[in-house]
Amino acid sequence: MKIPPIPSSRITPEAVWLSRRRWMKQAGLGALALGAGGWSAARAAGVSWKATPQPAYSVQAAPTPEKHVTSYNNFYEFGTDKRDPFERAGALQTAPWTVEVAGEVGKPRIFDIDDLLKLAPLEERVYRLRCVEAWSMVIPWEGYSLSTLLKQVEPTSKAKYVEFTTVVQPANMPGLRDRIIDWPYVEGLRIDEAMHPLTMLVFGVYGKPLPNQNGAPLRVAIPWKYGFKSGKSIVKIRLTEQQPVTSWPKIAASEYGFYANVNPDVPHPRWSQATERRIGDGLFAPRVETLKFNGYADEVASLYAGMDLGRYY
Repeated sequence: MKIPPIPSSRITPEAVWLSRRRWMKQAGLGALALGAGGWSAARAAGVSWKATPQPAYSVQAAPTPEKHVTSYNNFYEFGTDKRDPFERAGALQTAPWTVEVAGEVGKPRIFDIDDLLKLAPLEERVYRLRCVEAWSMVIPWEGYSLSTLLKQVEPTSKAKYVEFTTVVQPANMPGLRDRIIDWPYVEGLRIDEAMHPLTMLVFGVYGKPLPNQNGAPLRVAIPWKYGFKSGKSIVKIRLTEQQPVTSWPKIAASEYGFYANVNPDVPHPRWSQATERRIGDGLFAPRVETLKFNGYADEVASLYAGMDLGRYY
């Protein structure tokens, strides 16, 4: 049988083909996943989706180049160097994946990742990310407001806080051997912070499923807080009456507070927070002034009316 010539424009580039093979291996699904629906198939095939832009929630700034966002990270389960997550997170097993939502709720439930994706259309929001090490990025996250999920489980009147717990995979996370943190990694918010429309449950970035090093398969993003508040690779969400004991305040309360609102007037004990370096601008680019609440004061300052933000840092 004579095979007709195939135009070069129809041939899948080798890099794309290899990328898809890599996604399939990481997801642990195999070739059959390509015929399935939902998140698992999309991740296995390296398929992107079209999220609806949300300019009301987005900053008017050019996103940081993808190569920086995906290769300069804090994810201590893979190591303390900024390159460690990029180099080591490929072993993270992200399928199957479930998230338990429990505690002070009327309808506790365990959600499969595909169930979570069906709760609401994905939105693209361009958010600032500011870290306590005085560096920042602008990132096009894709997901929807965390409140969409929380409403599904009907928080009770006793639900004052929301606690997030990150996955623990000892065989795949070499950083767990370093006991600088009492694993698993735990973070938390006040319930009004968690229900604020800016607080986002994130599934993707740059039109693609989240890379492992950025917190696959889902994380949260709270743009007015320092980056360590935005838990990655979440497996449990618990609503509580008492303020949860979170990871960094537990081991270094003088340096990392529960609220962690971006505030140029409150220095870290070892460095100033008044200015920041924007990743991707070049090593010798001038530092810029840090914005209160990371530039989201109009949206969130009312949450802290009357609070001493120097004490509740």
